[in-house]
Amino acid sequence: MSDYPRYAIYFAPDADRALTRFGAETLGYDAYSGHDIDHPDSLTTEFEDWSAITRDPRKYGFHGTLKAPFALAEDTSEAELLAAVDDFAAEPREIPIIAPVVRTISGFTAIVPREDDDDELHLLAEACVRDFDSFRAPMTADDRARRKPDALTPRQIEHLDDWGYPYVFEDFRFHMTLTGRLPEERGAQVLATLQHHFSELDLEALSIDSIAVFKQDSSATRFRIIKHVALTPA
Repeated sequence: MSDYPRYAIYFAPDADRALTRFGAETLGYDAYSGHDIDHPDSLTTEFEDWSAITRDPRKYGFHGTLKAPFALAEDTSEAELLAAVDDFAAEPREIPIIAPVVRTISGFTAIVPREDDDDELHLLAEACVRDFDSFRAPMTADDRARRKPDALTPRQIEHLDDWGYPYVFEDFRFHMTLTGRLPEERGAQVLATLQHHFSELDLEALSIDSIAVFKQDSSATRFRIIKHVALTPA
């Protein structure tokens, strides 16, 4: 999986949404254009090291993971993957709608559903994991070790070996990461600030109504969106 390019199937809001702008400015990177952008002065004034705080998620762009990054299997191509995404999106399905809030999850600050019991969202994620797995190259030993299997549950290790990622199916939790991992006290300060800024969007409901293909050309480059397609509602 460490071979490049790498691809991922993510949720990303439409390019013209206020949420997309919020995420891109928070991270300092626009995955649609592939360009760095300035952080808001309100963040850099309060936190002089804001660029360092958001360094890790900036690499991936603003997104919610549905199918974690993977290199292409030898008998597949980018064109075939993009065609499969079109086919997947054309299949009618219930469109998940969540109530988004900013919370801390495993030390990271992220946008998550207020209630993590949305059947449609879990079904969408499961379908992405399963339907696109034929495009995934097998993990290397280094890739597996990088996931720190000693820190995983037996079920997560099984997921890792079967699907290349430990947090799928029962262990899936939708999140759109806004910061790297932070110490508890610092994380609480950052959380309060981002909750305030997020509240200004007045976003009470978020439809997970599209999927995007993100591509990373090399270990030195960031993921960028190469395809964004609306899901077909049932």
